[in-house]
Amino acid sequence: MPESLPGQSVGNDIICDVAIIGAGYTGLAAARRWVEHTPGDSVVVLDSSDLGEGSPGRNSGFLLEISLANDAEPTAVDRMRTCNKMIAAAMADIVELVHRFDIQCNLTRSGTYRAAAGEEGLAALEAYVAFLKAAELPYERLDRAELQQRIGTDFYRAGLYSPHCYLAQPAALIRGMAANLPRSVALYQRSPALGVKRIGETWQVKTPHGNVTARTIIVANNAFAKNLGIGRSRVAAIYTYAALTEPLTRNLLEPLGSDHAWGLLPAHRLGSTLRRTADGRLLIRSCYDYESEADNDTVASILADALQRRFPFLGEICFAQVWGGATGLTLNGAPFWGEIDDNLYVSAGCNGGGVVKGTLFGGALSDLAHSKPVPDLQALFGSASWMPPDPLRRIGFEFISGLERRRGKAEI
Repeated sequence: MPESLPGQSVGNDIICDVAIIGAGYTGLAAARRWVEHTPGDSVVVLDSSDLGEGSPGRNSGFLLEISLANDAEPTAVDRMRTCNKMIAAAMADIVELVHRFDIQCNLTRSGTYRAAAGEEGLAALEAYVAFLKAAELPYERLDRAELQQRIGTDFYRAGLYSPHCYLAQPAALIRGMAANLPRSVALYQRSPALGVKRIGETWQVKTPHGNVTARTIIVANNAFAKNLGIGRSRVAAIYTYAALTEPLTRNLLEPLGSDHAWGLLPAHRLGSTLRRTADGRLLIRSCYDYESEADNDTVASILADALQRRFPFLGEICFAQVWGGATGLTLNGAPFWGEIDDNLYVSAGCNGGGVVKGTLFGGALSDLAHSKPVPDLQALFGSASWMPPDPLRRIGFEFISGLERRRGKAEI
């Protein structure tokens, strides 16, 4: 990616019709839909960093067209089919935007692999197969040899391929979406929201160099909503890490299989995500921390070891980039979504599926604010359950993640 062009920051007090906190996929979708409903309204979008430098640009670039759920219970099939249709429609909206504005983000419907190396992973893989069968979605089973032929590793004992996934360069995608917002939307970068309070019939967002006053506020900054006192008992910030190699030489690319641009998701939720990019790099994402980031050198060593175990012929691995990013996690995997006070709306807790689901939920928030028909998202996707405060929450996270790491250690 080229360096981002400097954008405007909040430098004085602003009055607008709606202020959206967070210029990620959720916030930008909310802004686009708002303008569709009321083109004459002034819309302000605030982001704490340079566009593309936050979590929307730091994910692994998987845009799934179907639900992340692997619940294949007979009572859930109809619900999951409805969820899948809604997610597919949101994905179609993203594709249309990319084509309409010629956003250069390498968006490709490549499908995705899922794979397992150990017993826990194999059990999780079978649960996902049961979901795909129940939802009548196509997939292809792959054994160790078939996976090696396609992606160049015999690390995994079994896997499957599903066509319902796009891959993209996520920072390029979010920058392209922001560059093509409607003219009535003003985007302010490096303008973190420090607080939100009601003043009479309006809401006020405090930023370092000015206040933004609006009749409606949409909070779409995921894990960081709780820093504003919103969703503290529902959402936790979980940091995960990724690394990207330099472009590999022809000799190293040759053994990497017949598929030249692919993505692989682990069957076990604590396993490692992999991508081979269009320019011949390998990406790996793994490891989790609660509420704060680990040392980058330590993370790089762990990720290099995981990548070398999958591709030992790579030899010593030196990454071009190593980074961390935060995601909003809820205890039951359901979003924290809806109107929580008069003209105060929130969407948080994407649980690792923020590009497409965030687009869906952001647009639906604007629909809700305009009293338009909105599907019962809480009935379909669930509602974030209560979590105890720290230190109990941290203790619970460390215990559960430690247990899951031991169970799924073959997948890391």
